[in-house]
Amino acid sequence: MKPRLLWTALFTGALSAALSTGAAAQGRQDLGVLKSTVEQFLKVQAAGLPGEVTVNVGAIDNRMALAPCPDPQAFMMPGARAWGKTTVGVRCAAPSAWTIYIQANVTVVGDYLAAAAPLVQGQPIDANQLTTLKGDLTMLPPGIATDASQVIGRSPTVSLPPGTPLRLDTLKTKPVVQSGQLVRIISSGNGFSVSGEGRAMSTAGDGQVVQVKAGNGQQITGIAKSGGLVEVAF
Repeated sequence: MKPRLLWTALFTGALSAALSTGAAAQGRQDLGVLKSTVEQFLKVQAAGLPGEVTVNVGAIDNRMALAPCPDPQAFMMPGARAWGKTTVGVRCAAPSAWTIYIQANVTVVGDYLAAAAPLVQGQPIDANQLTTLKGDLTMLPPGIATDASQVIGRSPTVSLPPGTPLRLDTLKTKPVVQSGQLVRIISSGNGFSVSGEGRAMSTAGDGQVVQVKAGNGQQITGIAKSGGLVEVAF
């Protein structure tokens, strides 16, 4: 290549690179700000979870050219939550409207309960049969018990070997109302309290929904409570 042509090519390339760099510096969103926005959003969403929360935000393609946004807003899709692998959206309303989605991972290291001894199907669990382990709760099945009060007195629906993490959906609550039992129906509100008798149409544990037939034959839905009580909201 002739010296003049070579110089022209080099100058043109350098000018193009300079213009590109200048545009990136002045006309593109700082992707680090978006990662920070997602991280802070997930930390707020995860506040109150039973353990030590760590948030790791995935990489964002640095070739993405987004217009600068003075106030990017993070959000989650319906049904999503700050737990395990998740996706967070970030949107800009003005001066340019855009939306992107960023991958992240939320770990929650905390205590959970497991069987310290063999648990027999249908037999109530006592404190001596429990042990506390520590791990990433997001890697365990849903509904893991994290407090002994959630477990003691309940019975497993299947026999469990030692070391098995205890899931609340596999533990039955001791019934406080039996089907056919005569129960007292109570209802109270602002300035009033009424009660009556009825007969339970199903078996239910404390806090579970139960159907009751009142003395006049009306079927009522209430919440079973210990002592043969059923709370009804009117």
